[in-house]
Amino acid sequence: MFQPGFDNDRYLQLQSQHIRDRIAQFGGKLYLEFGGKLFDDYHASRVLPGFEPDSKIRMLEHLKDKAEIIITINAGDIEKNKIRGDLGITYDSDVLRLIDIFRSRGLYVGSVVVSRYTGQPATDAFQTRLESLGVKVYRHYPIVGYPHNIAKIVSDEGFGQNEYIETSRPLVVVTAPGPGSGKMATCLSQIYHDHKRGMVSGYAKFETFPIWNLPLKHPVNLAYEAATADLDDVNVIDPFHLQAYGQTTVNYNRDVEVFPVLSAMFEKITGSCPYKSPTDMGVNMVGNCIINDAVCQEAAKQEIIRRYYDALCDNRQGRGSCNVIYKLELLMQQAGITPGIRPVAAEANRLAEETGEPAMAIQLHDGTFVHGKTSNLMGCSSAALLNALKHLSGAGGHGVHLVAQSAIEPIQTVKVKYLGSNNPRLHSDEILIALASSASSDPKAAKALKSLAELKGCQAHCSVILSAADGDTYRRLGIQLTCEPQYQTNKLFHG
Repeated sequence: MFQPGFDNDRYLQLQSQHIRDRIAQFGGKLYLEFGGKLFDDYHASRVLPGFEPDSKIRMLEHLKDKAEIIITINAGDIEKNKIRGDLGITYDSDVLRLIDIFRSRGLYVGSVVVSRYTGQPATDAFQTRLESLGVKVYRHYPIVGYPHNIAKIVSDEGFGQNEYIETSRPLVVVTAPGPGSGKMATCLSQIYHDHKRGMVSGYAKFETFPIWNLPLKHPVNLAYEAATADLDDVNVIDPFHLQAYGQTTVNYNRDVEVFPVLSAMFEKITGSCPYKSPTDMGVNMVGNCIINDAVCQEAAKQEIIRRYYDALCDNRQGRGSCNVIYKLELLMQQAGITPGIRPVAAEANRLAEETGEPAMAIQLHDGTFVHGKTSNLMGCSSAALLNALKHLSGAGGHGVHLVAQSAIEPIQTVKVKYLGSNNPRLHSDEILIALASSASSDPKAAKALKSLAELKGCQAHCSVILSAADGDTYRRLGIQLTCEPQYQTNKLFHG
């Protein structure tokens, strides 16, 4: 059964109050750099069971009367149509998506900032589009020598050349579609302009990971390194915090490396730096809301193994790097784990060896394993999905059919005869559509369909790399999927 390791309600309460306190610390105006994913932080929900993926946005809703949002985007990312890998959309499209989501939650989006603007035509077109939609747009420019040439940066030729963003609320949340968008520079530029205008304002950073008050090699912090293995980020002891307070805390290398620069900028702008360490800059109460450390440790170890399988599959498909695999193997060693701690993988591989065909296993929350074998009607992932729903709904055992063959065959005909598919077997999304169409006349199918929500958080493993359609369906259902790094066939092209 599901065991919580994290108190989400306590987190929302503590985090909101901590941000209010930080606003008061700076006289009523705070620029809060918001890192990570705001709406769909599934990494956090996997390693901290009980953490809700939308916790950050819910926390902001507690502050919505005080908060406004600035979204930053790098002009170069607009020009080269940079894609968000998890969503498959361009960064400029994601800005529109973010605005829509913020507004739907009752949060005020004040403006969009285009950073590193040098007259890019695509950026001009994007600005025109935003302004036609009623969104204010400001331009920030490259600064020669950033971030090390402090004298240049903190001057009229540096931050001074940026357009000043008009804001009206005490909490200004600065977020972006992805890394490298200029969030920190936007915050510091605003503080510079505020100071020139005789206004007092401050800066803080909101990052969930690494968790500063957990040990450096705690599995939850190691899982963060696993999640960022392709970025060469590493967790480190914050030397500035240790020197200032004699307290050991954890931060990550980039924040530690940039802190002397950030401190020097503050001193140049306001005469002193309000922080003695990168840890001081953070407003992260996650570590104070863990209620079962053993549960979180086990969840984090499983996440590291899942990241390892993902890296193996990426490498097999020509998308990854051997260096990422090596780093993950090192993290596994530090956590004292091997892929053997993932029993669902052993189940899938055992069935594949028995049948000589691709196989899938799903481990339900009560520990039960359900299996799926490849057949003429459907792939192993589709079969496992149906078998899981059959078990969860109590529809019966072997021989009970939730979807009649007569409902499957027309879909196969459309796929092969009219859509040009070489594979007549139904994918996972297609079998769910067939199940839904059967639900109107079959009470067992209707009951099985209602069991879909119970699959969230279940573990699954396939003996081969799944198609994009199948993998996407499993992830949409919240099933935590891994695959063996091998294809079903020896063909050169795998669609």
